[in-house]
Amino acid sequence: MTGRIHLSAPDVGDLEAEFVVSALRSGWVAPSGPEVDEFERELAGRVGAQYAVAVSSGTAGLHLALLALGVGAGQSVVVPTLTFAATANAVAYTGAVPIFVDCDPATGNIDSGLLGEALDRRDAPWPPVTAVIPVDMFGRCADYDAILPLCAAHRVPVVADAAEALGAALHGRPAGSFGRASVLSFNGNKIMTTSGGGMVTTDDQTLAAHCRYLAGQARQPVAHYEHTDIGYNYRLSNLLAALGRAQLRRLDSMIARRRELRQRYAKTFAAVPGVNLLGDLGDAADQGANAWLTVIVVDPQRAGWDVGALARYLAGRHIETRPVWKPMHRQPVHAGAYRLVTGAADQLFGTGLALPSGSSLGDEQIVEVLAAIDRFLDGDRSGR
Repeated sequence: MTGRIHLSAPDVGDLEAEFVVSALRSGWVAPSGPEVDEFERELAGRVGAQYAVAVSSGTAGLHLALLALGVGAGQSVVVPTLTFAATANAVAYTGAVPIFVDCDPATGNIDSGLLGEALDRRDAPWPPVTAVIPVDMFGRCADYDAILPLCAAHRVPVVADAAEALGAALHGRPAGSFGRASVLSFNGNKIMTTSGGGMVTTDDQTLAAHCRYLAGQARQPVAHYEHTDIGYNYRLSNLLAALGRAQLRRLDSMIARRRELRQRYAKTFAAVPGVNLLGDLGDAADQGANAWLTVIVVDPQRAGWDVGALARYLAGRHIETRPVWKPMHRQPVHAGAYRLVTGAADQLFGTGLALPSGSSLGDEQIVEVLAAIDRFLDGDRSGR
């Protein structure tokens, strides 16, 4: 094997180069322009939303969506404890505080039963809940069948963190179309990338307009610079939007490749005691998951090894893996935060491992990864 095999490297090629060069030659280099407008239109069409607002990152999108809903100091927002830090950070940016809720151990997504408990508690120690942010973990939609009616009954808006889920669906409804707003990420390791970038999608025209206003430094529509609100420099570059438009044209093939890789991992581990794929509820395509990252969950008592041993073995062969997210309620920055936990996220953190899943993985690379795993399973525990 030559070079390092990454977990989820960007998948870009000639089409992306063509789009970016064309945008560069057009003279529209600033964070506005026709590529941004078209990217918003095309992305909204892809997920079935009426409006889309292109922004500099998924984190920025979460922040703007919460601000547009009026979330701020003296309030709280329910957030899954099993997620990337950006979900909780966006809440903190507004001055509100997160309430961390544990996950469904079968999928890693928020436990809708615990969410109901968080919303129902009359003696709760936390401030009023003014939003809920489910996360579509590892590219599988959260249980919106339960979440949306529950939140509607409590008159609490949902902002869906679909950062990892573009191209996924639940009962045929696309990720990015749930809640008052959804937020997508186009970071370099996502299903498709604009290098850095994100998108707020919504059917709420007022919310979309407010996000767009705040993302452009809250500048008033006058000739001079006039500001009556604090705004943010959250706009997406026209050049990066061009990259995103090219990626969007290849999205289906990139998802198909990740699903193929997931099935190859499933075959490799099918007969291994104590190992299963997180979210293995049936065929990934039938269930609507985009297979952004394939995560194995290992019972060390049954398997005879743990995920740390496999991670070290693969690292010695220049193959990148990553543990499941460390729960937010275990992060030092959130020590003492409100939480409703069962231990499910802690368990997944200790027993889950994400394997190389990028659509840019060549056939020789995935064969090398699977061969290394086979050698490990056959008892090779040697160093490099």
